[in-house]
Amino acid sequence: MAKLSIIIPVYYNEKNLGPLYEDIREKIIRPALFDYEIVMVDDGSGDGSWTEMEKIAAADEHVKIYQLSRNFGSHAAILCGLEHCSGDCAVVKAADLQEPTELIPEMYKRWQEGYNVVLAVRESREESESQQFFANFYYWLVRTFALCRMPKNGFDVYLIDRKVINVLSMMDEKDSALTGQILWSGFKTAEVPYVRQERKIGKSRWTLQKKIRLVMDTLYSFSTVPITVVTLVGALAFIISLVWAIVVLINKIAGNIPVSGFTTMFIFQLFSFGITMTTLGVIGGYLWRTFDASRKRPIYIVERDNQQTEPAPEDSSEPR
Repeated sequence: MAKLSIIIPVYYNEKNLGPLYEDIREKIIRPALFDYEIVMVDDGSGDGSWTEMEKIAAADEHVKIYQLSRNFGSHAAILCGLEHCSGDCAVVKAADLQEPTELIPEMYKRWQEGYNVVLAVRESREESESQQFFANFYYWLVRTFALCRMPKNGFDVYLIDRKVINVLSMMDEKDSALTGQILWSGFKTAEVPYVRQERKIGKSRWTLQKKIRLVMDTLYSFSTVPITVVTLVGALAFIISLVWAIVVLINKIAGNIPVSGFTTMFIFQLFSFGITMTTLGVIGGYLWRTFDASRKRPIYIVERDNQQTEPAPEDSSEPR
């Protein structure tokens, strides 16, 4: 029987962990749907989350718990869980009880069908209009300018197999988005729809600052749009300044500009602005290539091959 690891990043979820574990035990552990382990990672919570995690681990030998030295962010907490899990596949589930646990058996079934990645895609959200607006806007940006494979309503819960886990560990990137890395890897992907429920226990720590940081990390990591925009603005500014400089020069020759020195200063400033913006775009292009080369993303990923590793032949030579 294949083993499934359930990765749960924890951040100020003291009151959620007990009900979450009971929900998992009722819907997954007791039916014995598959061999399992639960990996909880405390991402520097300042409440009693770690104490609750210790209680759960003491009651269930299949539960592994880790505590980070400070708050490193959900990306680091999830990656910690993935690198310490031992399952043939792993599902990442939030601790806020907003995603139904019933998703896990459905995703596991799709994995058994041969999919390397299974995304739990939201059909709708039982949340405030402001939260829905930001989420929809974020996923539109990502889908339009960075990752065209991003589902329209995005995803937070996903299942990946051991091959994908190894690729994510090999990347070893900072200031990036794990969901983006999964889509970038390009493995065979399936989707399972669900409705994201309203949070009933605790308060979300997903602040506006963290949301903006996520947008920036995603665009900088998976898109050349920011640099392209700077380059286009520079080129456009240079063309406009050139045309405008010609117009001003013609007016000077025609005697329509009586102020001495104005034409020279005006043309100089226009050309300087255009050249500066164009130069920034060119430098940005080189910086992007340097940044891209410094990351540890593999040049290619082999999904399958027909080669089998054979044992090395034994040395049959006679000892001297």
